[in-house]
Amino acid sequence: MTEAPPAPTEAGAGPAHWLRTARDLADDLATDAAEREQAGKAPFDEVARLREAGLLTLLVPSAHGGAGADWRTAYAVVRTVAAADGTIGHLLGIHYFLSCTARFFASPALAARVERESAAGQWCWGGGVASREATLTLVPAGDGYVLEGHQSHTVAAGVADRLVVRAARAGTGEPLAVLVDPAHPGVVHTHDADTFGGRLAAGGSVLFDSVPVAADAVFGSLSPDEGVLSPFAALAAPTARLVSAQFCLGVAEGLLAETRECRRAANAVRRPSAHQPWAGGPAQDPYALSAYGELTVSARAAAALADQAVEALLRALGRGEELDDEECARTAVLASAAEAAASRAVQEITTRALDVIGARAASARLGLDRFWRDARTHTLREPAAQRLREVGDYFLNGTHPVFILPA
Repeated sequence: MTEAPPAPTEAGAGPAHWLRTARDLADDLATDAAEREQAGKAPFDEVARLREAGLLTLLVPSAHGGAGADWRTAYAVVRTVAAADGTIGHLLGIHYFLSCTARFFASPALAARVERESAAGQWCWGGGVASREATLTLVPAGDGYVLEGHQSHTVAAGVADRLVVRAARAGTGEPLAVLVDPAHPGVVHTHDADTFGGRLAAGGSVLFDSVPVAADAVFGSLSPDEGVLSPFAALAAPTARLVSAQFCLGVAEGLLAETRECRRAANAVRRPSAHQPWAGGPAQDPYALSAYGELTVSARAAAALADQAVEALLRALGRGEELDDEECARTAVLASAAEAAASRAVQEITTRALDVIGARAASARLGLDRFWRDARTHTLREPAAQRLREVGDYFLNGTHPVFILPA
C-alpha cells in the first residue's frame, strides 16, 4: 500500500552485509521502541524503514530482482530486528514466509513472475493462512473467481501491498492459498485488533466483499489430506514454525539485553546495605547471578536447537522435489521442537527477567512489559502443547506430523 521508489537491492551482498543492515535497523528501532509500542499506530514508517534498508526483497532470487539470500540469513535478520522491536520483527518474518508461499504451492513459472513483481514493487506481504482460521470462500466467476467472507486474524492487513489468505473452493471445500490486492474496495480492514501485545502488527479482521481474483492468483492447495501436497510443499509448515521460533528467541534475547543494561545502571549508583551485604555490592547478588545464569542457559539451549532446525530445513529445501516424506517429517518435527523450546524460553525469560530488576521494571517509561506482552500474545496463538504432541508421536510411533500452518 505504501508508494515508494524501489530501494537498492544490493544484489550479491552476503550474509554479513544483511546482518549489519539488520543490526543498524534494530539500533534505530530500539531508540523509540517503547514510545512507538505505547502509541500503537499502524507501522507505515517502520515498513518504510524495512523497505529503504532493502530487507523486504531479501529472499527474492537475484535473478528476479532481489537480494538472493537464504532462509538462514532471513531468520537471523528476523531475530535481530525482533530483539529491538518484537512486533516489527514478527511482521518481517511473516512477510518473508508469505512472500515465499508461491514457491511452495504454485508452479515455478508463476512463482518466478510473482517474485519479479514483488521485487519491482518492493511489496510488503501480509495475510493469514493458518489452518485453524475460518476459511473464506472462492466462487468461480468467468475466467477467475470472486472471494467472499471474513477473516478474523490478518497480519499486516493495514500496511501490506499484497495479502495471502486461505480460501475454500466453492463446491469442493478444498483450501487454497490465494493472492489478493488489498487496495481493492471490496477488501475492508476493520481495525478491530484489541490484543494487549503485538500492537504494531497492523492486524485485525478483514472483510472480503466480492473481491475479484484472477485464476493465476490462486497458488495451490493447502489441504492436509495425504497425497495432496508434495513433501517439498509441506516444508511450508516447518518454514513458518521457524519464523515463530526466531521471533521468540529475538524477544527473549532483547529483554535479557535490556535487563542487563538496567542492572548495570543500577549497580553504578547502589552500594551494599544491610539488606544487600554481599561483597562487591548488587553486581554480586547471588540470586540475580543465578537467575541470569538460568535464563541465559534457557535462551542459548533454545537457540542451539533452532540452529539445528534451520540447517535441517536448508538441506530439505535444497533437495527440492526429490525430497521424500520421511525427510520432510524429520524436518517438521525438528522445527516443532525448536518452536516449542523457543516458546518456553521466551515465556520464562519475559516473566523472570523482570523479577531480577524488581520494582523498577514496572516503569512505563522503560516499557519492558512490551516484551512480555508481545511474547504472550504470540504464544497464546501458537501454544507449545500441539508441537510437543507432534514430537512425542513421532518419537514413540514414527507418526508424521499433519500439515498445519501457524497463525
